Amino acid sequence: MSDEHVFLRPNTIIEPLVDRFYASMYATAPVMATMTLANRLIPMMESYLQAPEWHFRGSRDPKFRGGFFINVDDKRADEVAALLATIRRDRADMIRFAEAIAEAEKLVLAEATGYDLRPLYPKLPAELAGLVEVTYDTNNAPSMHFQEPLVYKSKAYTEDRQSVQISVETGIERPFVMSTPRLPSPDVLELSIPFHHPGLEALFRSRVRPTTPGALREALELDDAQAAQLSRLLVPESALASDRHVAAGARIRYWGHACLLMQTPDVTIMTDPFISADTGATGRYTYNDLPDFIDYVLITHGHSDHLVPETLLQLRGRVGTFIVPRSSRGNLPDPSLALYLRSYGLPAIEVNDFDEVEFPGGKIVATPFFGEHADLDIRAKSTYFVRLGGKSIFVGADSSGVDPVLYRYVRAHLGRVDIAFIGMECDGAPLSWQYQPYLTKALPKKMAETRKMSGSDAAQAAEIVTELGAEEAYIYAMGEESWLGHVMATSYNEDSYQLQQIAKFETWCANKGVKFAHLLDQHEWNWSQP
Repeated sequence: MSDEHVFLRPNTIIEPLVDRFYASMYATAPVMATMTLANRLIPMMESYLQAPEWHFRGSRDPKFRGGFFINVDDKRADEVAALLATIRRDRADMIRFAEAIAEAEKLVLAEATGYDLRPLYPKLPAELAGLVEVTYDTNNAPSMHFQEPLVYKSKAYTEDRQSVQISVETGIERPFVMSTPRLPSPDVLELSIPFHHPGLEALFRSRVRPTTPGALREALELDDAQAAQLSRLLVPESALASDRHVAAGARIRYWGHACLLMQTPDVTIMTDPFISADTGATGRYTYNDLPDFIDYVLITHGHSDHLVPETLLQLRGRVGTFIVPRSSRGNLPDPSLALYLRSYGLPAIEVNDFDEVEFPGGKIVATPFFGEHADLDIRAKSTYFVRLGGKSIFVGADSSGVDPVLYRYVRAHLGRVDIAFIGMECDGAPLSWQYQPYLTKALPKKMAETRKMSGSDAAQAAEIVTELGAEEAYIYAMGEESWLGHVMATSYNEDSYQLQQIAKFETWCANKGVKFAHLLDQHEWNWSQP
C-alpha cells in the first residue's frame, strides 16, 4: 500500500456486532446478553425461518416499524439458518447460562421463604456457582444479585462473539438494530476483532490526524482483500469544520436526539453521543463538526438511543472521561454501564446522585432520574446539572416529572437552572418491548402494557420547569431525526399524543414567559461568559 497521507472518509460508519447482531448493551453485557440471545434472538430467527417472506414484508411495513421482524430477503434465508446453527453450537455455554438463571429464580422463589438461605446455595445451577448472591429485603422478599465483573470472566462472556462492519453511510435507513442480523455484503469491510482492538482507535483517529494506508493496514491486521476495501474509506483531505472549536464565550450545540455539545475555550462536554455520519445532508451536525477532543461525555442511561455503540467506537481516543451513573451492582436488568464501556476500551467512571466533577470554570453534578424504565429497579440512570460559562444547564434526558418535588430539592441543593432540556416521549413502549427476555416469570399482558418507558407529559414538564426555575425549556430526545430510525424506529403523526402534549407544553411556556423550542436536527446557543 502507498505511504501518502490520508484521512478517514467523513461519512464512514461502523456497526459493532455480537454474533452478527447489533451490540447494544443488552446484547453485550453478559448476564443480559445470555438472556437476549436465548429468549429473543434465537426465537426470532426460528420464527423467521418458518416464514421468511412474512418477516421480510413485516419489517418493511410502516405499521410494524420497531417490531421484531428480521429484514432479510427470503433468498438469503439459508444464511440465517447457518447463523442460527452456528450460534447454537458456539454459544451453548451462554444459552445454558440463561437457562440456569431461569432455574435459579424459580428455585429462589419457591424455597427462599424467609428462613436461612445457606442451604439454598448447593442447589443453585453449577453455571452460577460463585457468581450470584441470594438475599432478602426487609420485607423478606428474595432476590439474586450477580457478581457482574466476574461474569465478564466466565463462560457467559466471550470476545469471540465480537466483530465490526465498516462502510460508507448511504443516507438510506438501515434495518432496525434490535431485530436484524448484519449479514456479509460486498460493500462492507468485515473485521473479526474485539471492540477494544487498538486498530479501531487508530482508524477513527484518522478523522483528525493524517495517517497512511499501510499504517492502518498494520494496525487493523488486514489481509489483501480487506486492505483493498479499506482503501475505499480513505480520502486525501480532511473535511473538518473550521468552527468546531470555541475561541471565546460559551456555546451549546444540539446534534439531534439527546446529544448536546457544551463548549468553552477551557472545556468540552457531550451528552449521550449519537452523531449523524451523512455528510451529504444539510441541517445537521456530523463528525466533521466534532471537536478534536472532548473532555467529558455524560451518559444518562443505557437505552440504545442514549448509549449508542456505533458512535462510542468512533470517539475512541478522543474523550478524556466518560461519566456514567452507578448501577445497583448485580440487579439483573441493571448492568454496569462502566463495565460495558470499558469492554469497548473507553475510559469510564461511575457517579452517584449529587456526586460532583469540577473543571475550570464549572462543574458537572449527577442528579436523580425518575421513571422511564417501566418501574423496574434500575439505578444506572442519571440526569445532570452542568454549570458552564456562567449558566446552569439541566440535562433531563427521558426522566419523568412523576414526582415534581424532586426538582424542588435539586434546586435547593444546586440553585436555579437557566436552561432545561426535557424529553417528552410520554407514551413510550411497554415493558415487554425492551425487557421481556429478562422476565423469567411472565407478566399478564394488561399489566405489562401499563408499565411504559415514558418521559414527561405536558403537566410534568411544566412542573419540572417551575421547580427548577428555568427561564428556557427545550424539548429533545423525541426520536424524530430521519437518520436515527435504525435505532429508534419512532413514528409520529399530527395526531400523536406525544406531539399534542408538546404543543400543550409550548402554550404553557408562552403563558409563563419561558423561552421554548421543540428541537430537531440542530440548534445553537451562544453567550459571553461573565
